[in-house]
Amino acid sequence: MQKNSERSLACTTGILAQTSQVAGWRSILGGILLLALLPHPDHAWSATPTLASVNLQWNRSPSAEVTGYRIYYGALTRSYSNNIALGNVTNTTVANLTIGDTYYFTVVAFNAVGLESIFSNELLYIVPGGTAQLQIRIAPNKQAILTVTGKTNHTYEIQATTDLKTWSVIGTVTLGASGSKNYTNTNAGSFSKRFYRTRDTQP
Repeated sequence: MQKNSERSLACTTGILAQTSQVAGWRSILGGILLLALLPHPDHAWSATPTLASVNLQWNRSPSAEVTGYRIYYGALTRSYSNNIALGNVTNTTVANLTIGDTYYFTVVAFNAVGLESIFSNELLYIVPGGTAQLQIRIAPNKQAILTVTGKTNHTYEIQATTDLKTWSVIGTVTLGASGSKNYTNTNAGSFSKRFYRTRDTQP
């Protein structure tokens, strides 16, 4: 009985070591991938008026073994229903997004045998459309630049949350003749994740 017990322990230890090794390779493969909207996103609208696209970019993995990247995205955080495999590039356009819907994006690097890195940061994107639109861009200093587009001379509250339950007003913008204005959330980098929305105070 003792010999069987020792054999079982050795086998279990071997599995743990192998799992740890794979996790290590996943970390090395990805390095630190940072996903963001392109600095000046060019939204491409399709022939179908309910669909749009968004441009994404990420930093290149430092690993020489990387042969490509894969974008994962979907309507639920950390639960992605779609993915796009790409070559060794650092930006892409994701099409066929429904106007007004919320999407979560992340990117991984992969090598020649298909081993993927860990997920990058997650990016939340609300597809602009309807009466009011909110576009979010993360600046290099980790500040969130929010572009509100809506009705001229209307004031919009900008609300934020970390749990999608409790929302707080962090600022307001009043839109001029252009119908668009930026608001900078200077402390966005203090949160591991943060979500935003707008509310028209003069509906």
